[in-house]
Amino acid sequence: HFPTEPAEAPTVTPELAAGRGGSSAAAFHCPQGPAGRAPGCRSVSVVFPGPVTQQGCCHFACELLKHVLYQRHQLPLPYEQLAYFCRRALPHAIKKKPHPPDLGSSRKCQQLLMELEGVFRHLEAMFNLTLVPRVLILVGGNAMSPKELYEINLEGISVGNAEESLQTPSCVRKLFHSLFLADVFSELQAVPVMGTIVMVQGHRDCGIDWFRPKLNYKVPTRGRKLTVNLSCGGNSSTNSSSQQGATSVWDNYIWFQAPVTVKGFHE
Repeated sequence: HFPTEPAEAPTVTPELAAGRGGSSAAAFHCPQGPAGRAPGCRSVSVVFPGPVTQQGCCHFACELLKHVLYQRHQLPLPYEQLAYFCRRALPHAIKKKPHPPDLGSSRKCQQLLMELEGVFRHLEAMFNLTLVPRVLILVGGNAMSPKELYEINLEGISVGNAEESLQTPSCVRKLFHSLFLADVFSELQAVPVMGTIVMVQGHRDCGIDWFRPKLNYKVPTRGRKLTVNLSCGGNSSTNSSSQQGATSVWDNYIWFQAPVTVKGFHE
């Protein structure tokens, strides 16, 4: 299950640390073109050298959600560190090292972690039930008009079984290395505490209960947008939607919305 509890406080990697000090204009502000298009939006493409597992795709989405929340100042620490300190502050925890005052004991922190763990758990269930071509992370505003939109495009992914697929940790490192090189967060302005909504595209008959179907949902075209395009290269025989080449392959896929709005907090 996501996430796993670390044995000790994780360190902040350069990839995680990048972008928290920026104060200039937004790096991926989307000027509005004709018909509401946003030609100035940023995108990052990552090509994995082989197929990945469906569970790996879920892990990518969960890690990107954690990353966005921290980079956009909705978490005071990277998720793994926040979870570590917060859990250590529980009454039954064994305290071996000091932790930041008021952070672990914060009721807001406990609530946020509980909500996020629920999102991770149900994302895992969703990925087990259906292919997921796209995931949206909507920060601020509402589902129809968010302040910032982060799209994870998985349509080019080749899904394989565990034996033939790449190791998920190496793919995660490649993903975050690409984000680090693209430097998509460093120039964004700090923002106040906002709500974050997660939308997932899946088969209309997948049978998921927790996520709410949104049959007529349209991806917003206004606001700041970053698209992370994930795909698989190599000579894999595993089919992906792009390799199948059929535009109708996703016709029976609809958007589902998480029933909780994750509220960030500052210490």
